[in-house]
Amino acid sequence: MKKSRSRGFDRHSLDGLGVLRAVVQAGSFVRAGEALGLTQSAVSRAVARLEDRVGVRMFRRTARSISLTEEGLRFYESVAPHLAAIEDATIEAGGSSTKVRGRLRVNVDGSIGQFVLTPRLEPFLAQHPDLSVEIAVRDRMGDLVRDGFDVSVRFGIPEPSALKSRLLMRTRIVTCASPAYVARHGMPRRPSDIEKHPCILMRDPSTGSHFGWEFVRGKKVVPVNASGQLMVNGVGPLLAACLAGQGIAQLLELYTRELLADGRLVQVLPEWAEETYPLYAYHHSAQLMSAKVRAFLDFVVALTRE
Repeated sequence: MKKSRSRGFDRHSLDGLGVLRAVVQAGSFVRAGEALGLTQSAVSRAVARLEDRVGVRMFRRTARSISLTEEGLRFYESVAPHLAAIEDATIEAGGSSTKVRGRLRVNVDGSIGQFVLTPRLEPFLAQHPDLSVEIAVRDRMGDLVRDGFDVSVRFGIPEPSALKSRLLMRTRIVTCASPAYVARHGMPRRPSDIEKHPCILMRDPSTGSHFGWEFVRGKKVVPVNASGQLMVNGVGPLLAACLAGQGIAQLLELYTRELLADGRLVQVLPEWAEETYPLYAYHHSAQLMSAKVRAFLDFVVALTRE
């Protein structure tokens, strides 16, 4: 680590912070320069000046990639929310009629991206024409700051994190099969019967194995040893296999409501379907929340209440 020269914070430092954010978001000095209208050498000099003022080496550089150093990551995590707040304050002070603008990067799991957000995003985009939205599907949330994301929307219990989490909804877990499957194999009558049937399993990205199955009625919880030859890592393949009659599957009611209503799927053991799964939004400090993140969260809250 460099020894800090203890210089005061000035305009050049602020300019360097903007360049730093552009490099982190773009993933390279060249692409950051293209976004900022600067040459690669100008970007490199701005980062070097910032490193000199702060006394921290920001990036590891190799022939093929760059990445934040441990000290650089800690520094960027501290300043990134403030940069967003400064950007919003500048827009507001300038009297702009459209405060929600720029690029919003959203980290989601595959099911949220495919079934919840992208099919219903048009009204939000129409309301904010100066905003562009990037939906990135990831197995795990990872580090929002280091990966350059503004917000995340994901199913599951929150992991320990400095991020703020907001519960959006809970949806039931339902067990389903196709009518053709039930005609061939019969309908399970009790949770233990599931162990005699081929099940379509969903991979748990945190363990590499499949999610465990259990059935809930009131205070009674019955775990079962679900097994089968097919394991998938996405809701789309899970639904497709279930609809094709390849086995019994456990899915979120959010994704099966229409399929159950029109008879393409039938619910298995409906009296044992009281288990729920939470949907959370994750973001940085509420005090430093940018206008675009606030608008997106308001949109997602309204969407999940429908």
